[in-house]
Amino acid sequence: MSEDLRSVYSRAPEIFQRLRKEIDKVIVGQDRAIEQLLVSIIAGGHALLESNPGLAKTLLVKTTASCMGLDFSRIQCTPDLMPADITGTTIIDEIGGGKKFRFEPGPVFSNIVLADEINRASPKTQSALLEAMQEKQVTVSNKTYALDRPFFILATQNPIEMEGTFPLPEAQLDRFLLKIFMEYPTMDEELEILERYTIRAEPKVSPQVSKEEVIALQQLCRDIPIADDLKRAVVNLVLATRNWDGVQYGASPRASIGLILSAKARAFLLGRNYVSKEDLHVMAYPVLRHRIILGFEAERKGLTRDQVVGDILKSLSL
Repeated sequence: MSEDLRSVYSRAPEIFQRLRKEIDKVIVGQDRAIEQLLVSIIAGGHALLESNPGLAKTLLVKTTASCMGLDFSRIQCTPDLMPADITGTTIIDEIGGGKKFRFEPGPVFSNIVLADEINRASPKTQSALLEAMQEKQVTVSNKTYALDRPFFILATQNPIEMEGTFPLPEAQLDRFLLKIFMEYPTMDEELEILERYTIRAEPKVSPQVSKEEVIALQQLCRDIPIADDLKRAVVNLVLATRNWDGVQYGASPRASIGLILSAKARAFLLGRNYVSKEDLHVMAYPVLRHRIILGFEAERKGLTRDQVVGDILKSLSL
């Protein structure tokens, strides 16, 4: 381990504490969603946030980006949004009587990209994000441009509005490390929201971690050890989703990778240098809920994907 990594490792608990404290200045409650979003970033994966309107999905992403001091851009997805509006386009400059092609980067060329209401974008535009999410690069006019690291797509969607939306295809859903649900606040939390956001000055945040420290934390996350029996438990869990009653299509090996990385990130975030069974249990829901497809009969009975994940975890004593 290099001296720089040792320094970041020794300061990791303090860094995570400062991040949570700063985010909590703006976001009231939502502890589980905040933890899972930080897990996604530490693990180096993309996240899809889903909730009813008004529960601070966009605010959480913007606040987290501000606390991390990373380049941030927002894409407001609409049905008329074109792929070039995301990736950028090649334009012609007239210089000294001649013409020269120049690439104008789009908003995807940031460290954190918020794809707000991603399910409102057309399938053609949604697919423009696939290469960026998987390969960390963009191809325009037969030229490939590498994206700056770290790079995250943090997307939001509203599950209750169906008019004018285009559900994400399974191939794109699988690129998201986590699908994060945000819940309604409690009465005390909602009163605190009123206290903070009905006065003249709204809460502000400042960067608590540098780009280099984020990259170092991602490298250190992968060094967190995990026992062989827990690795086998992860494989058994993912295999079970492919044969479980009511599940039409189970999770892919990408889910196994994602679950181990997420469990490592959660252990690191909570100050442990090992992965526990609890980490796997907690992270199984956001890792698997968007990667399994229920059959018609299960949906007719009102069975949810989280219920299926819970039943499988119980059957495997995880």
